[in-house]
Amino acid sequence: MPKLRIVFLILFCLSVHKMAFTQNESQYFVTNDTDFSARNSNPDETTRLWLAGTGHGAAWSGTLLLLNQLWYKDYPRTSFHFHNDAPDWLQMDKIGHTATAYHLSRLSYQTFKWAGLNNTRAALWGSVSGSIMLTSIEILDGFSAQWGASISDFAANTIGSIGFLAQQLAWQDQRIVVKYSFSRSGLEQYRPDLLGKSLPENLLKDYNGQTYWLSANIHSFSGTTLPLPSWINIAFGYGAMGMMGSRENPVVHNLQNLPQMARYRQFYLSPDIDFTKIPTRSRTLHIFLQTLNFIKFPAPALEYNSHKGFKFHWLFF
Repeated sequence: MPKLRIVFLILFCLSVHKMAFTQNESQYFVTNDTDFSARNSNPDETTRLWLAGTGHGAAWSGTLLLLNQLWYKDYPRTSFHFHNDAPDWLQMDKIGHTATAYHLSRLSYQTFKWAGLNNTRAALWGSVSGSIMLTSIEILDGFSAQWGASISDFAANTIGSIGFLAQQLAWQDQRIVVKYSFSRSGLEQYRPDLLGKSLPENLLKDYNGQTYWLSANIHSFSGTTLPLPSWINIAFGYGAMGMMGSRENPVVHNLQNLPQMARYRQFYLSPDIDFTKIPTRSRTLHIFLQTLNFIKFPAPALEYNSHKGFKFHWLFF
């Protein structure tokens, strides 16, 4: 997945999220599943539905046009084809696809809720929207001689969108949230062209420093049986280390010898916070907490990896 496109996905997420909160709190939260035809009789809700649909279409079209002009036009085109990149980066990029699809679906759902759709319809449209957005980019890859459409990417995108949809339909809540954290790996100094030359680039390019989490809300599953605040989560993380190439590490780069190291997977267990469940009467703070909830809260963590076994971190991010 070309890293530049992630920037545009983030811009798309932000534009969707901003639209979702343009009205006051009472307008945004729709608690009853009224009939669609009844909602359509309300001119204000009809207008908001058209705005939501138009906003999605504009963001989708604009993102594809920008990607085509700023990325794909510099590479040769070919007939549509597939490329198997499932073994790359110890599957860290696949988990990144899943996380991106999950949050695109979540943010898209919020705009459709703002537009007046009930939970079921907003979840369905949000999930479809998230999938279509990423599938369109995979199609562009399929016509690029440099890459190719990836079946494993399609699968990862689908898993992310369905993961959001299933929870929203079953619980009308996201009890398990996909989250992201990052710590500099130190390997970027050896391959800055690949892993990034600055911290913003490292955040997107260096899979060694990225960790993805499934953060489960304890209170949502246990109810009042445990004396814990409603915003306490338990998070299960996955990362990988030792990667200076997609499938194997080169011995030499730019005429310089590279250190040889093992490539291994990392698994984590750590407490976390569900920021959306922190009670507040402030609309501004509520928006901030909603936006912040894709980030794993820094906390102690127990790590197990296939290279060094168990390791405890007093503070891991």
